[in-house]
Amino acid sequence: MNKFSIYQYLLILIVLVVGSIYALPNLYPTQPSIQVAYTDSAKSADQALLNELENILKKNAEDDMQNDPSYIDADEATKEIMVKENAYDEIFLRENKIVIKFSDVETQLSSKTILQKNLLDKVIIALFLEPSTPSWLKKIGANPVKLGLDLSGGVHFLLEVDIDTLQNDRLEGLLDSYRKSFRDEIIKVDNSYVKDFALYFKFSDKSSYSKALKKYTEESQSISGLQYVITERPSANEIKLEYSDIALREIRDYAVTQNLYTLRKRVNELGVSEPIVQRQGKDRIVIELPGVQDPTAAKKIIGKTANLEWRLEATSRTSPLRKEEFNFKENEFRSAFLEKAVIITGDVVSGAQSGVDENNQPQVSIDLNLDGGRAMQKATSGNIGRRLGVLFVEQKTKSELVINSQGESVIEQTTYIEKNIISLATVQAVLGTRFRITGLSSQTEASELALLLRAGALAAPMKFVEERTVGPSLGKENVELGMKSIVIGFALVVLFMTIYYRVFGIVANISLIWNLILITGVMSLLGASLTLPGMAGIVLTVGMAVDANVLIFSRIREELKDKDPQTAIRDGFARAFVTIFDANVTTLIAALILYLIGTGPVKGFAITLSVGIVTSMFTAIMCTRGMVNLVYGNRNIRTLKI
Repeated sequence: MNKFSIYQYLLILIVLVVGSIYALPNLYPTQPSIQVAYTDSAKSADQALLNELENILKKNAEDDMQNDPSYIDADEATKEIMVKENAYDEIFLRENKIVIKFSDVETQLSSKTILQKNLLDKVIIALFLEPSTPSWLKKIGANPVKLGLDLSGGVHFLLEVDIDTLQNDRLEGLLDSYRKSFRDEIIKVDNSYVKDFALYFKFSDKSSYSKALKKYTEESQSISGLQYVITERPSANEIKLEYSDIALREIRDYAVTQNLYTLRKRVNELGVSEPIVQRQGKDRIVIELPGVQDPTAAKKIIGKTANLEWRLEATSRTSPLRKEEFNFKENEFRSAFLEKAVIITGDVVSGAQSGVDENNQPQVSIDLNLDGGRAMQKATSGNIGRRLGVLFVEQKTKSELVINSQGESVIEQTTYIEKNIISLATVQAVLGTRFRITGLSSQTEASELALLLRAGALAAPMKFVEERTVGPSLGKENVELGMKSIVIGFALVVLFMTIYYRVFGIVANISLIWNLILITGVMSLLGASLTLPGMAGIVLTVGMAVDANVLIFSRIREELKDKDPQTAIRDGFARAFVTIFDANVTTLIAALILYLIGTGPVKGFAITLSVGIVTSMFTAIMCTRGMVNLVYGNRNIRTLKI
């Protein structure tokens, strides 16, 4: 009567085995580590860099142990072993980066500081926690559950928008615009330049001065208020133009908002689960990447301010004032002159894909929007046979060691813009909305460029103010407290069920254990991030799973009043199923709504709760029933105590 078919038992077995395998990686601890990669995307980490890192860390460890008596008295072989043990646990090459493992967080943090001071801008250094999952589990896609930042499983970036650089760039653009406008309107200008965040124009005569002043005054009017602060110097026929506070606020808000949008697109391109990208204060943006496994790549993509400019190559007849000289990216000793006039920038790119050309060389296929296509068509239609240059515009950071007021050696960073030619090809035909960029040095560089173009250019340069992993202190404590709450809650439930329901209670407890394993396995399989509220969701799920079993056992107890044990078991499970299904489905709907409208920790709670509801229904309806059938199904029982 109460028997499962072989297929039903097989289904239960498959689910439990698969769930256990994907939950298994969570038994392996993580280790504080550092990822090191070259700042230049075209270069991959090699043995030479590994040796350099190794020597720096060993020398630092040796200096730290100079006052240690055990080190002083040891022989040379022992000293070498002691130095290595104190420097790092393991160092190795992986793909295009170097991974260094440490025994504790303190050594990890101090090592990062030492490496930064020695290597400065040569490399990018990122903190992370290296999982120790066996390779056979990785091959089948079994990875540990990603922990949220509150549980030490991610990285935190704080970036600051460089408003000064943006303001200066805006003024340079405004300068070019007014120069062109003045030429069209025959306003004679003797000199014009940008200095100290102000625009200066000196005019040839009083008439030109008056026309320009009228033009400035009219164009300063806007719905939001005056855009410029105009300083008149009629005796010298000179006008000074500065952005007003209203205009500066608009520029800042636009830059932060646009950068926020672009960074979200870049983070989405990285495939990070449940990221947080939000504004902090007037000009800062916080990025939190829970469970990120490659912080080096994340840092390079997030922080990079890169754009493209398409310009025609200057001819021998081009005025020196209308051309600029640029070096080639792959060869700094080679250069070419390009016109100052920019045809289009990366802002008009609607799509970009990396690949290889007919010579198996890296390339990026570009799709432009309609405005970009028209501009490119107009520029190339009358210039067949001329060469078209593609400039890679990149904001870089220069680091140097300085002594602060306290006499401490600290790293001081300054930003600068670098423009290099990545392609200079002859225009063979009129270009439209689709063409390709060649001349890239590596496939990695091509992929990175395509990603940046798809995500969009940043409206203003940004710099990293803070980078950290949340884990050494608060995260560890949160994990310990969260696990303690789960263990205590589970233990109390197990004790109660065993005492009150006896054999049925033991069956329910086994189902609870499988429920926790399945929750862990499913979350690992989905790549979901576990947060502190998510742990609360697990505790709640345990309670709901118990409730389902209690409901089943109560139904069986009622059926025993006027039915034999086998019939009571069958009808108890059947009648409880509808109630369990209705209760869990309504809770699942609420959890899905929380996931859709919530962010961060709320989503973490919703995911855990949703997974827990599904697994608890499976364990209560299938696993509990299967075990009860194995215990009582083949027996002729007259009485049943429950």
